[in-house]
Amino acid sequence: MDQRRRKRHTGWWLLLAAIVVLTGIAFAIMWRPALAPQASIPTFDQARIERGANLAHLGMCASCHTADLARPFAGGKPMETPFGTVHSTNITPDRDTGIGAWSPEAFARSMREGVSRDGHLLYPAFPYNHYVRMTQADIDDLYAYFMTRPAIAAAAPDNDMTFPFGFRPLVGFWNVLYLDDAPWRPDPRQSSEWNRGAYLADAVAHCAACHTPRTKLGGPDLERQLDGGEAEDWYAPALNRNSPSPLPWTRAQLHTYLRTGMAEDHAVAGGPMQDVVMHLAQANEGDVAALAAWTHSHLAQAPARATPAQRGGPLPPPAADDPELPRMQLGYALYANSCARCHDVGRAPSSGTALPLQKAIALYDPDPRSLIHIVDDGILPPSGEPGRWMPGFKAILDDGQASALAAYLRKYGAGQPAWPELDEQVRKARAP
Repeated sequence: MDQRRRKRHTGWWLLLAAIVVLTGIAFAIMWRPALAPQASIPTFDQARIERGANLAHLGMCASCHTADLARPFAGGKPMETPFGTVHSTNITPDRDTGIGAWSPEAFARSMREGVSRDGHLLYPAFPYNHYVRMTQADIDDLYAYFMTRPAIAAAAPDNDMTFPFGFRPLVGFWNVLYLDDAPWRPDPRQSSEWNRGAYLADAVAHCAACHTPRTKLGGPDLERQLDGGEAEDWYAPALNRNSPSPLPWTRAQLHTYLRTGMAEDHAVAGGPMQDVVMHLAQANEGDVAALAAWTHSHLAQAPARATPAQRGGPLPPPAADDPELPRMQLGYALYANSCARCHDVGRAPSSGTALPLQKAIALYDPDPRSLIHIVDDGILPPSGEPGRWMPGFKAILDDGQASALAAYLRKYGAGQPAWPELDEQVRKARAP
């Protein structure tokens, strides 16, 4: 009897010890201390501020942290994620609502660990899993730049997260899975320009955040690096051997595209990529050239293939024996009446006409979201910026017409298999 009692007591003690240990581990993962506020903002030399400005352009910081162009970096921009809506924060040096009280150490911790000065964990919509590989000198330059912007009082709206993701400490477990703090290492087999581009693409511009698919937990699928992802419900095409581009890219074309949003024989930048281009246009020319060199080295892995883009000319009417003839005839009529007058003319740098649709990458993407958004909303340059313009057709095309046009363009423009569940994809993309 005494022996059984001793065994039972030993079991309870072991269970209690396990609970204490697991609680300690969870606490260590989920809790970070607050750092003391700084009394005043340091001063910085102009060269450091200018280097920080270049990094801010390369990192597209204003894209997420600016909701109102009249209040740059004041945050408040909503970002939809599978786990709810996250609002960007104020990164101006306002002491109460921005980062004016943040010391350089607090700023560096946020960039490397995703932790706010007061100790709360930041949602990984802020790509600190990329910034963690920035050099300390670059982080210091960025700090100098932001701390010399005009201070704007603007508290970020509350986030709207689905249960249980509103409980921020859970982000600590995401960090265990996806926050790799190994320093960035150059590849000695590559040129210094390529390595500069690789560093900027990974640690600063965080290209993989959009161009790599994500797991169900919202982390990058590291087994499919640059294999195509999404941004703001647009498909972000693969930048590796699986690139859907109907024509190969040259390095010069990529450089021009990243700088201006348009390159010969390739579609203009649309959706979130327009913001990227707008910022790269203001970044250091050599850095953009380095990004182009790195990107081209990956896209060049795509095998050569024959596509309709190499033939050109107007798109044909549907074949008489097409099993979806009525739908294809509707799509062709819409193309002939709404698209052909610009796209069949072809595009020159100074023309008002458009790229032949056989060359439009959105027709070759593995899903139709980008094409649907282009048809619905057109291509508009960022607010206040010059650029190519295409009207949207959402107001004049119903769901069936938009779906028929996309199906026709996919089949007779790109020669690709039909997108599965296209009607449903159109309905979802158009949902308010």
